[in-house]
Parts: sequence; structure tokens; C-alpha cells
Amino acid sequence: MLEIILLIFLTRNIGNIALQKGEKPLPWKILTVLMWIICEVIGTVVGILLFGFEPSMDLYHLIGFLAFALASAFGGYLIIRAILTNKPDVHSF
Repeated sequence: MLEIILLIFLTRNIGNIALQKGEKPLPWKILTVLMWIICEVIGTVVGILLFGFEPSMDLYHLIGFLAFALASAFGGYLIIRAILTNKPDVHSF
């Protein structure tokens, strides 16, 4: 649930940056959500490969690869934000 709230906040931020750059915000918001999901899945797979996965896994290993997945998802947001902030601003006169 907290992840969804965070994603809503971050997509609003991307929308505001897109408006500042003169872009339509909806495609950038959709791209942010897709990149979040894709990077979270990749982070989960890499986390499982690093920490291993067993049915009798203790809580610390589970938290370890879930934290890795969340960090990867946030990295996806940062990639979209970097792409968008490198675009030139629209100057209104």
C-alpha cells in the first residue's frame, strides 16, 4: 500500500516536470509506472539470485531481496526523471 502511495506522489512529480518542459504529462506518468514495474521485477529477480530463495526463508533474507527490489524500482523512477530533466525548458514570454 505504501508503495502505491509513493508511486502516486512520484508520478505527480514527473507530471509537473513534464509540464515545465512543455511535454504532455500523461505519457510520462505511464512510462514512469511501467519503468517502476519493470525495474522492480528485475530487482526482484536479481535479489533472489543474490540472496537465494527457499520456502523456509527467514524474515531477514525476505526483507533483503524485497528492499533490493524496491531500490531497483526507485532507480527506474530516477531514470525517467533524469531523461525528462535533461530536456530543455519551455520559455513562455
